[in-house]
Amino acid sequence: MSQFDKRQEGFEKKFALDEEQKFKAVARRNRLLGLWAAEKLGITGDAATAYAKEVVAADFEEAGDDDVLRKVTADFAAKNVAVTEQAIRAKMSELLAVAAAEVKAGT
Repeated sequence: MSQFDKRQEGFEKKFALDEEQKFKAVARRNRLLGLWAAEKLGITGDAATAYAKEVVAADFEEAGDDDVLRKVTADFAAKNVAVTEQAIRAKMSELLAVAAAEVKAGT
């Protein structure tokens, strides 16, 4: 194998690892967002865990974060919880940083 091939293979492995970590971080962020939203909605215990799983599943509807944002926003509206879309987006950004650090640390 030539030096070029080895470098290319290394870059491909790094890209695959980065994408896997990104996917895990987003899924973890969505779970954390679901738990945060459940608290705001007054959901506790196993029901909160189940709600967090629903939020994670909502992310598979379409690419990007809009599907998750729509779900949480709609659930807040249905229960008359006063949280703005901007506040939810800010929480998503905050939790993505937390989740990425957790994934990177392997926790």
